[in-house]
Amino acid sequence: MCDRNSNTHHFSVELKPGQQLPIVYHPRYNLQFFLMDKLHPVDGHKWGRIFNKLGEIGIREEHIHLSREPSMEELLYGNTAKHLKSLKNSWKIASSTDIWMLAFVPNFYLQRKVLRPMRYQVYGTLLAGQLALKRGWAINIGGGFHQSSRSKMVGMSLYADISLLVNYLFENISYVKKIMIVNLDGHQGCGFETDFMDCDNVYIMDVYSRSIRPRDEAAKLAIKCQVELKSRTRDFEYLSKVETNFLKSLNAFTPDLVIFNAGTCILQGDIANLSISPEGIVKRDQLIFVVCRQRKLPIVMLTSGGFTRKNAGVVADSIKNLFNLKIIGIE
Repeated sequence: MCDRNSNTHHFSVELKPGQQLPIVYHPRYNLQFFLMDKLHPVDGHKWGRIFNKLGEIGIREEHIHLSREPSMEELLYGNTAKHLKSLKNSWKIASSTDIWMLAFVPNFYLQRKVLRPMRYQVYGTLLAGQLALKRGWAINIGGGFHQSSRSKMVGMSLYADISLLVNYLFENISYVKKIMIVNLDGHQGCGFETDFMDCDNVYIMDVYSRSIRPRDEAAKLAIKCQVELKSRTRDFEYLSKVETNFLKSLNAFTPDLVIFNAGTCILQGDIANLSISPEGIVKRDQLIFVVCRQRKLPIVMLTSGGFTRKNAGVVADSIKNLFNLKIIGIE
């Protein structure tokens, strides 16, 4: 197990003026709806907390790539026009999120305070994917809306950013022929599974809790490597299954890009009903990155789900660990 207390306070990323890391973020990632934290377990400022904690090792706004709001043309790579239109209906958003009070909130307000932050995260995924191809790795401090398909929102996944990235790269980057999606969020990635049901050039590995929704049996048919975890699964069993199945997947399929959906709702006490420790998360992310870096496979990490207030610190510690061990850096 890697040591999360290994002098991270004395470690810093040495950046020269003008140097940028392939990390994408924007302050507008954070949800601005003032009642969101009370109406839903989501930490609406998780992404800002992650970025602020990275400041402890010297990463500032001038060292990263700032996201922006995507154009309609960009959104359509991963979302149908009908789906995007449905997001203008507060009732439908309330139904998806199970926050019924949102049905009575004017949609223009939801667009500005909830949906626009999510759109910034969507573009962050698109930009980070392109940076990963150029730099070998990239991290979007956000995104990973894995339950949304091109035509349907599910839960807090309102836009299909993973499907958008895959479709964009296949259409615009000629040398990207095969993509692997590794979903290690606690929830099944039913959205992109629905979208890539019959695509031989998309390999899906999904490790999720079998005790929580969505339990989408039809979408499971798209999974090439499936691991359903029982309730209260702990670090040793979890990490063993992740490592074994990731290596098995790469032996069966060599991608041009790995999309790593690094959700942290698997933490003990969070919504996935599992018992993974903060150290287990750090070790998991280290494992995935080490394998990809050793095999020279470009990897883009999305922070995805994770609802308790401690998630931001765990994600930041994991990214710090990758820098500290020089698994990622300024090269």
